[in-house]
Order: sequence, then C-alpha cells, then structure tokens
Amino acid sequence: MPTVSVVTLAKGRPDHLHNLVLGLTRQSAMPVELIVAVMQDTAYALPDAPFPIRQMMIAGDTLPLAAARNAAARAASGEVLVFLDMDCIPAPDLVADYARHTASFDGLLMGEVLYLPGGATKGGWRSEDFDSVAVRHSDRRGPPADGIELCTDYRCFWSLNFAMRRDTFLRVGGFHEGYAGYGGEDTDFGKVLDTAGIPIAWIRGGLAHHQYHPHHMPPVHHIDSVVRNAELFEARWGYRTMGHWLHAFRLMGLIDDTAGRPIRILRLPDADDLALTGQQSHQPYANTATVIRMLEARAAARTASVAA
Repeated sequence: MPTVSVVTLAKGRPDHLHNLVLGLTRQSAMPVELIVAVMQDTAYALPDAPFPIRQMMIAGDTLPLAAARNAAARAASGEVLVFLDMDCIPAPDLVADYARHTASFDGLLMGEVLYLPGGATKGGWRSEDFDSVAVRHSDRRGPPADGIELCTDYRCFWSLNFAMRRDTFLRVGGFHEGYAGYGGEDTDFGKVLDTAGIPIAWIRGGLAHHQYHPHHMPPVHHIDSVVRNAELFEARWGYRTMGHWLHAFRLMGLIDDTAGRPIRILRLPDADDLALTGQQSHQPYANTATVIRMLEARAAARTASVAA
C-alpha cells in the first residue's frame, strides 16, 4: 500500500483540530505524518500521536486556503495526500480506504461525509457512537454502493475530504493561489483536473464526521471573497462559478451580478441576512437550497402582490 500524508488547514477551533488528531491516532492504518497548515499567529497544542505532526505557519491576512494546501502538499513525504478539513473526524478506516483505492486509481477521490449535531463530541467519544446521530447533507449525493464511481461533472468536487497521489497533485500545479478567502478555489481545481483529463470520483468509505460549528449558507459572511473569487474564475475560464450563492445574494439585494459586467456589492449583509442564513444549534449543517427556496417564495409573493 502507498504511504499516506494527511493534510489539514487550521485557524481557530482548537477543539476541532484536537478531535481530528485523536481520530487519526485510532486509524487501522496509520498515516506517515499529519501536516497542519496553520493560518493564525500561534501554533496549536496538540495531543501526542504515533506519527509526526508538523505545523507549518502560513502567512496571509485573508484565508490563504489555496496557498496553504499547496505548501503542505509540497512539504509532505507520503505518496498519497489526504486533505481533511480541520472540523472533520476521520473514521477508523479513512486512511486505509484511501491508500487502497489510490493504489489502483490515479485521480482525485472523495470520501464520505456525515454531519454531527452540536454536543456529539462532548466528553469522551468513539467513532461508533456517531452512527446513531450523524446525518448526510441533503444537498450532497451519497457514496456509491461499493468501490469507486466516476464523477462526470467537475463541479461535484468538494474539498472537505479528498485524496490523490502527491505526484499527480504537484504535476497539475495544485490549487490556483490567486484565490484568497472563502469560495471558488476547489471548483477551479476541479476544472483544472477536468481539463488535464484526470478523473474525479466518489468512493465507498473514506468516512469523515463533520463537527458542528455555527455557519452561514449561503456564506454572506464571506461575500467579499465570494465575489472576488467568482470574478477570478470567470477571468480564467470564461464563466462564473458559485452561481447558487450569487443567485441567493442577488435575491437578498446584496449584489448586482448582471452578465457581462463586474459584480457589484450593493450592500453588506445585515442582522436579518445573518439570521436568515445562519445555522441553528439544532441543525447539523446549514443549507443554501432551503434559503434559496425561501427567498424565491418571498420574491414570488411580492410579484403577485404588485400584480394584484
């Protein structure tokens, strides 16, 4: 089996990163290392592990997600890179699953993700305890019944939990470092792979449990970077990405994204926008589709009222 380096990006949320490390110490097949790309001023205090943990300090005022992933990948020693967001807890076979599949598949593989409600990791936890409370995201497709299933649309790529051979990642140049802040860099990377003829696929296994934290979907709290990165994607590929988020921002009156013109931010989100998009404590995840349905219903009601 190939050797595996696990890569994660970290800013804040020390408890989440602590749980990620604990999950890695309980793997059926150990990684050769964990590389933490630290996007804050201070390193983390982390639990002991039976593998090296290397913390790399990444400079940047905005979230340098693309640059951080690339720097960690270049520093890694494993033949396979597993990229796992810091709010994910790897199930015991995650590393083994990715090692087994990448041995025969030269492409990008996306593992399973299940979402945990608030409080699921309080006190001592075991991965098997999550079975009764973890849920699948309603806007994300599930894994194949078995093995590997190819994705025919690069936009399916999701950077929360994925793996690929290190030499292939480096050969295509990694993530485009023009993207800064939240949004767009993963879709751009999917497009790069598609253009290069490198397959993207889902696997059965590679399971990670996403830990609860308050969030907004659509991400109104990142409107500046979403707009900037959507325009960068358009400059690179001729069309915009993150269309569902831009659609929601438009319905909320936050932007003017008229085709053929630069996107204009009309106003910043207010308390009502944050309340509409915010994840509630009883929700394991925030849901853009639900918010869009509400916004479209409001728009239809206003149109009907004017017509009457």
